Amino acid sequence: MAADLPEYYFRVRDNGAFVFRIDTENRQRRIDMDQIAVVNLRQGTIKPHGDRELSKADIAEIQEWMTARVALLARRDIDDIFRAVDYLNTTAQWAQSRATDDQLNDVTDALLMAMHDLRSVLVRKKADRVLQGER
Repeated sequence: MAADLPEYYFRVRDNGAFVFRIDTENRQRRIDMDQIAVVNLRQGTIKPHGDRELSKADIAEIQEWMTARVALLARRDIDDIFRAVDYLNTTAQWAQSRATDDQLNDVTDALLMAMHDLRSVLVRKKADRVLQGER
């Protein structure tokens, strides 16, 4: 089992992770997790934990994880947006075919404001892209 374990473990947290080195080479043959660093993805920083000095291998492994994590979060963001498009379509179908007057009264104003806000942002961003294309 020890051979199957990675050398590092990343405990994901908001905007980063705590980084642990995995150690199974001890007398009790148990898994020890020694925190070596804290990662902040927003700032792109790696801070050693305590008085620890990170090796080049530590930093390379952490930077590789950071790159992969940023890519994963970007994929999740766009997937959430496509899922929102599906929800909008489902909501339109619900409003047209199954919603009661009371249900529509409960949600109409909130939906209209959210859709107006979204539309305003999308139109402004599209206009910016069109104008940039003309330059």
